[in-house]
Amino acid sequence: MEKNRPLVEVEHLKEYFKVTDGFHKLTLKAVDDVSFSINAGETLGLVGESGCGKTTVGRTILRLYTPTAGTVRFDGEEVTAKNIGHMRKKMQMVFQDPYSSLDPRMTVEDIIGEPLDVHKLYDNRKDRRERILHLMELVGLNAEHARRYAHEFSGGQRQRIGIARALAVNPEFIVCDEPVSALDVSIQAQVINMFEELQDKLGVAYLFIAHDLLVVRHISKKIAVMYLGKMVEVADADEVSDHPLHPYTESLMSAVPIPDPKIARERHRIILEGDVPSPLHMPSGCPFRTRCRYATEKCAQEMPPLTDRGGEHFSACWNK
Repeated sequence: MEKNRPLVEVEHLKEYFKVTDGFHKLTLKAVDDVSFSINAGETLGLVGESGCGKTTVGRTILRLYTPTAGTVRFDGEEVTAKNIGHMRKKMQMVFQDPYSSLDPRMTVEDIIGEPLDVHKLYDNRKDRRERILHLMELVGLNAEHARRYAHEFSGGQRQRIGIARALAVNPEFIVCDEPVSALDVSIQAQVINMFEELQDKLGVAYLFIAHDLLVVRHISKKIAVMYLGKMVEVADADEVSDHPLHPYTESLMSAVPIPDPKIARERHRIILEGDVPSPLHMPSGCPFRTRCRYATEKCAQEMPPLTDRGGEHFSACWNK
């Protein structure tokens, strides 16, 4: 597939959940009017603090949740309940926790082979075995690991098993839901490098969900920033890191550690005041206004649209 062509297109995606707060029925707006696109073979990094809706975006794209509103297109075709079955081969997910996402009763061979069984992607048992061993080699696992169980492996090795399972159906797009956050820092680097090598070899596109901005900047071509279900900034990875426009992104970037102590001492850290509002009781207008130093009356009245500020750098702020 040609690069620079949108592979995944998300338009005005909404995911609302009905919850009860004591005696009252409330609507939790986990994802509220989110739009973005990912080109073939590229990585979009999705960042934001816990509870902002990042994981829900990834799961809704793959229809693990049914969208409340909006559309998701894959390679020009809208993803619906009717066609998601055959699209599962093209879109896969790597989960955050390698400890709970693998069945402890299955061997590594059966875990990786399960998607092959579901989609009937082999001719005979010998072909199945060869495919599984090839996938294991691809992610850096040895052939003798095939007969062992997931609990016998370290966190990094388990995540490799999860990645091999996702790759079994030869997907074009993978949602990576905080795939390294449960791993030791030294192992994180190995897994991130493996994701990049697989992208070079296979041309797969990623939605890379994380809260570690250094990891996201390293692996992503573009970065999208979320706050309380809303997309507040989208741009090229270096542009977001070096010239953030939204006040929330400014605060995030000011908190990223810098290895040079001289530069770190001179840098101004932006500390956000107040607490994150409850997603069940969202402020009117811009959800960030209760913690924003630039907030005005207009911010309370209307949510600013995500607009292009030049060079495909999109930001949603009235005053910046």
